[in-house]
Amino acid sequence: MPARTGQEYIAGLQDRPRDVWINGEKVVDVTTHPSFRNNVLSVAALYDLQSDSALSDEMTYMSPKTSEQVGLSFIMPNNVEDLQRRGRMMYQWARSHGGMMGRTPDYLNVCIVAMAAAAEYFAENQPLFGENVRKYYEFVRENDFCLTHTLLNPQRSRLRNTSGPVQNLQDHVEEDAALKVVDETDAGVVVNGARMMATLGPISDEIAVYPSRAHPAAEQEHAEKYAMSFSIPSDSPGLKFVCRESFDYGRSHFDHPLGSRFDEMDAMVFFDNVLVPWDRVFLLKDVQRCNEMAPRTGWIVHAFHQTVTRMVAKSEFILGVSSLMVETLGSGSQPHVQERLAELVMYLEIMKSLLRTSEAEAVPNEWGLISPSRTSLSVAHLMYSGSLYPRMVEITQLLGSSSLIALASSADFENDALRAQLDQYVATDTASAIDRTKLFHLAWDMSCSAFGSRQLHYERFFAGDSVRNSQILLSFYDRNPAMNYVSDFLARSDS
Repeated sequence: MPARTGQEYIAGLQDRPRDVWINGEKVVDVTTHPSFRNNVLSVAALYDLQSDSALSDEMTYMSPKTSEQVGLSFIMPNNVEDLQRRGRMMYQWARSHGGMMGRTPDYLNVCIVAMAAAAEYFAENQPLFGENVRKYYEFVRENDFCLTHTLLNPQRSRLRNTSGPVQNLQDHVEEDAALKVVDETDAGVVVNGARMMATLGPISDEIAVYPSRAHPAAEQEHAEKYAMSFSIPSDSPGLKFVCRESFDYGRSHFDHPLGSRFDEMDAMVFFDNVLVPWDRVFLLKDVQRCNEMAPRTGWIVHAFHQTVTRMVAKSEFILGVSSLMVETLGSGSQPHVQERLAELVMYLEIMKSLLRTSEAEAVPNEWGLISPSRTSLSVAHLMYSGSLYPRMVEITQLLGSSSLIALASSADFENDALRAQLDQYVATDTASAIDRTKLFHLAWDMSCSAFGSRQLHYERFFAGDSVRNSQILLSFYDRNPAMNYVSDFLARSDS
């Protein structure tokens, strides 16, 4: 089938109800439940962009299997132009939500592409598994499914963690909680346990289970039962999503312009003796290959390409909101305000430069797939999560000051007894009262609300622990040319 429409995505969720819980309540239909329905509509809007005639060339390409148009995030880049074309598609999606949704379908799509290109890697575990990955990529591409993923085991105490070399960092495994293989049958493998966490999980079509990023060491007793990679439908029997509270409070887009649209739910995932059919298994009981899956297959690099593209769109959005606030308040001539806006400009341009460099320096990976520069994307991730995004949020708060708090609601503007006074006292020289309030509700939701706080926390830990990511960067970055440069300088004998 060709690239899906939004209505087809919604119909798929309705046809395949999944086991979702929130606030102690079992959800009957995620497409109508108040905690999920608006985010469902936002994902549906992304799919609708694929059928927009004005954008079709930017959003889809011809399937090599059916000759129908499929989502461009599924393209397997054979050259830099393919990679950049895919990047433009991801940018279109990211702009539609201001970069506020971190797990839109393109994120996992590009990961599955990289895994399929590296099918030989999975075949080294079992020849069948390599074919499984290839077929699964085609299956998801042709059905245009929305995927989530999960890769973290529960932890009772981090004090019991052990650490090894960067290439194989380990965590203590809670045997009674971590996801593990408990049986093998003719139909498939049976898994039991939990994973933390799956963003967008309750409204996804499929869930991909990756090896835990901190997988049990090969020498650990019974380690093999924790080593696995597979993907199954989100409505699989025994699969349960337990969600955090919703940050969509059922208010208007005026009052909560972001939370009422883009609260992509985070959920814990419980597996109660779930059957994984053999044709959905990618790795099994191969600890070494599970530990090396991310760097060897290159999926992480392509995931970073999608996220840094999103981060660029998000940085543009923040700059736009902050600039409009300054214009509305008439504070643009103040030096400290100009300095803060210039800081936002610098951060945006840094992210754009790193993204462009990653594409310009793209080369074939071990499996022949054109892949962006790992170095540029890793630097972008570390900078954005560790310093740039937190600082951008702080600048938004500083520029907005008390105007982020003194906010009337949409109901206030609808009240005839209040409207005249609001129009008189809240308007500025450049904006009406209602336009000013609408803008600052957006700034509040972006930087101060529960939704905004979740965004900050999410970006901080999007790629995992910053210390470990710094170690990983150093592990593959070649510093020898820089050291040799200085050594040659020190050895130079000037007359």
